[in-house]
Amino acid sequence: MRRPTPETPGPGQESVWDYPRPPRLETFAGSITIELGGLTIASATRGWRVLETSHPPTYYIPRDAFSDGVLRETQGASWCEWKGQASYFDLVTPERGAPKAAWTYLDPTPGFVDLRGAIAVMARDVDRATVNGEEVTPQPGGFYGGWVTDSVVGPFKGIPGSMGW
Repeated sequence: MRRPTPETPGPGQESVWDYPRPPRLETFAGSITIELGGLTIASATRGWRVLETSHPPTYYIPRDAFSDGVLRETQGASWCEWKGQASYFDLVTPERGAPKAAWTYLDPTPGFVDLRGAIAVMARDVDRATVNGEEVTPQPGGFYGGWVTDSVVGPFKGIPGSMGW
């Protein structure tokens, strides 16, 4: 499959086509909020971004950024060739639940050890997620957990025809 033509980033933007493969982990200093069922269930001013070619950043925040009781461990696991085995959480509020909407790496590979116990959330499964006050758009497709903001340009893995990227 042919590589797509990357969009040209404007001032203050990054192209996901400049991100590396294998992915890079970097610290993030900014605000992240997650809302579900009419409540802000997580709020952080620090975290991490995983940056991988063709993917918008996946944000991870410390577990203690989540409100008490909203993370419920659930069955199932998946394997990432870069980060290792992921464990999942249901997100639960009195008004709404989001099954398997969050995940963590309890024993990540050496290059991602800083993610140990940090939590990522599928933006498509919550009411609202923000980065520095901007509401994010979920990465296209039903599998990937990246968050699209105005600071990144694609095209993004997950759109129709991107299976072979």
